[in-house]
Amino acid sequence: MLQPKKTKFRKMQKGKMKGNAQRGHLLAFGSFGIKALEETWLTARQIEAARIAVTRFMKRQGQVWIRVFTVSPGRMLFECDGVEMDVAKEALRLAAQKLPIKTKFIVRRDLLA
Repeated sequence: MLQPKKTKFRKMQKGKMKGNAQRGHLLAFGSFGIKALEETWLTARQIEAARIAVTRFMKRQGQVWIRVFTVSPGRMLFECDGVEMDVAKEALRLAAQKLPIKTKFIVRRDLLA
């Protein structure tokens, strides 16, 4: 799971999540991605369930990038490349079902033209 092995304190202050994502709101690695439309805290289990759904549907073809930190609106969550558009769309739709927020499917601009 995604968690540190040892921390100095048992509990952490969570702080507030407000505003839209200033960084990580564009496709940086892949041609397709899903973008968060709401703010929330994601657990390691939710992220892992979404990752498994993507890789299983893509039959381990292509590549998947996980770009999740605390999720603010506009943040890119998952990116993939190396597969057809319809395969990527369905794989990322399955991943979005595992997450507790609304998401949007994004395609790199030069693929549309």
